[in-house]
Amino acid sequence: MTTPFPFTAVVGQDDLRLALLLNAVSPAVGGVLVRGEKGTAKSTAVRALSALLPEVAVVPGCRFSCDPAAPDPSCPDGPHEPGAGTQRPARMVELPVGASEDRLVGALDIERALAEGVKAFEPGLLADAHRGILYVDEVNLLHDHLVDLLLDAAAMGASYVEREGVSVRHAARFLLVGTMNPEEGELRPQLLDRFGLTVEVAASREPDQRVEVVRRRLAYDDDPAGFAARWAGEEAAVRQRIVAARELLPQVKLGDGALRQIAATCAAFEVDGMRADIVMARTATALAAWAGRTDVLAEDVRQAALLALPHRRRRNPFDAPGLDESKLDETLEEFSGDDGSDPDSDPDPGPDGGGPGGGGGQPAPDAGPQGGDTGARPEAGEDGEPQTSGASEQSPARAAEPFRTKVLSVPGIGEGAAGRRSRARTEHGRTTGARRPQGALTKLHLAATVQAAAPHQRARGRSGRGLVVRRDDLRQATREGREGNLVLFVVDASGSMAARQRMSAVKGAVLSLLLDAYQRRDKVGLVTFRGSAAEVALPPTSSVDAAAARLESLPTGGRTPLAAGLLRAHEVLRVEKLRDPARRALVVVVTDGRATGGPEPVALAGRAARLFAADSVASVVVDCESGPVRLGLAGQLAGELGGAAVTLEELRADSIAGLVRDVQGNRRAA
Repeated sequence: MTTPFPFTAVVGQDDLRLALLLNAVSPAVGGVLVRGEKGTAKSTAVRALSALLPEVAVVPGCRFSCDPAAPDPSCPDGPHEPGAGTQRPARMVELPVGASEDRLVGALDIERALAEGVKAFEPGLLADAHRGILYVDEVNLLHDHLVDLLLDAAAMGASYVEREGVSVRHAARFLLVGTMNPEEGELRPQLLDRFGLTVEVAASREPDQRVEVVRRRLAYDDDPAGFAARWAGEEAAVRQRIVAARELLPQVKLGDGALRQIAATCAAFEVDGMRADIVMARTATALAAWAGRTDVLAEDVRQAALLALPHRRRRNPFDAPGLDESKLDETLEEFSGDDGSDPDSDPDPGPDGGGPGGGGGQPAPDAGPQGGDTGARPEAGEDGEPQTSGASEQSPARAAEPFRTKVLSVPGIGEGAAGRRSRARTEHGRTTGARRPQGALTKLHLAATVQAAAPHQRARGRSGRGLVVRRDDLRQATREGREGNLVLFVVDASGSMAARQRMSAVKGAVLSLLLDAYQRRDKVGLVTFRGSAAEVALPPTSSVDAAAARLESLPTGGRTPLAAGLLRAHEVLRVEKLRDPARRALVVVVTDGRATGGPEPVALAGRAARLFAADSVASVVVDCESGPVRLGLAGQLAGELGGAAVTLEELRADSIAGLVRDVQGNRRAA
């Protein structure tokens, strides 16, 4: 068995350690979401926590870890009589990103259930994690339906498995911890809200602290057991403190004054719903117990706000989580003095020795570097191309207010990652037919199974009411749902766009489409072209807020190398197809259709566009041309691509509802 890195040996990351310890004291806090860049000890700290949890008493032989003092009456391995049990360490169960639904919640043996009426149930990871820790690394990459199942079980304390009228329920109470790198994509706001606490972690910029991190890690790698032994005393002290805090927790009093501060803080920061108030109350109570007190003080409320509110302040996917600490202090000061338990408390002290505060509420740093080639010089325009000044490159146009768009989808039926954009064969969705199972049966098609078994009942010697079912009779349901796509934006950032004062509207349109991509669980990429070349401003990623940051800082100016932009986009799609062959692409070209630079630039752009048509890549051209005289070049480009063209104005209007039909019609015609 691998010796885990000691929890107390983790250098820094005080907010992370405090949040984990508070959940160990009071699992009702609701778990922890740890956000941060790679290599910041997120996984190390979570795995180390399991060694600090007290041992649990379990019913011998029970696969669902029932408490012998109060066994679950609906336990599938029950009923159990109350009595003495055996002690075992608390488990830490890790949920892989690619896990199936059956691996998470468990699976029923459908064949035995139909033929014998027996509930033969194989427990999943939720059962293994009962009364322990369930750890989900890269939770933002987990499929939505698995996240929903996970959070429902965490909220209800139980897991339900239902298949074709056969159901099993078992207890599933665990400490939920998720870690994620925001650069790889965000969680939906409603899922963020289901995590009790959140912390932002980042590598220290202090040389001395970084030296200590390296020193301890090297010592651990050289001799894990010896390193752990040197920290055994500190580990034992924290373990005893957790036990003492758990015993003290029921005695902690949450006075009316502290409750008013909690309610006022949540109202001041305009968080949605009441979950934030409840989580803050439980967190403040756990903080008091961790400090060895029976009264909740203003400092507990402040630290609880820093841990429970930042991720609930987001109003759209591009908002960085964070909290205005000066506003927090003003609110606590305004509502202080109402509770007799803390009349002399300072409204702005740090939390007690359990861990420093303040960092949990710091806003995330600005996402990503600047996009575009800010060092490019504006060139003399050809064919009357307007020129732009250097000042416009230094001060990129701000995006207009985003708006709601209708869906742009890829024609046909795919088999990509689960999402909400285009039709696809998926594990979830409406049933469209049946087939013989390939591997383990996951979704039974009952009618097809009965139809396959019925002709053989006499030959199989059926004598009773039960149906004699063999393995060959079973049929897997085929289902149709939605998939996420790769939406690749190819944006014209040349002087023609800037001269017509269109870049603000263009950025607003692309930002609107990025919001739509976020909601539909797409990957996004950004290719821009200006001057004499094109560049990949953002390689394909699940982080649409990174794309928004690149878009906001996009400079404009110079010629219009449309062909270069299309060729670069085609290369991006080729490479991405090798990495993720099941994910289909939708190319969104944002341009007025003009092309300058080099011999026959328009013809060259047309030849580049026909590469997409030859590969049957779905495409849409957002026509940015304006003015009383329009050349219609964007429409011609759409024809070469084999896609549809839509103006910026139509992108807002109801007429875009017909765009999907246009895309499909043009693809069929091509």
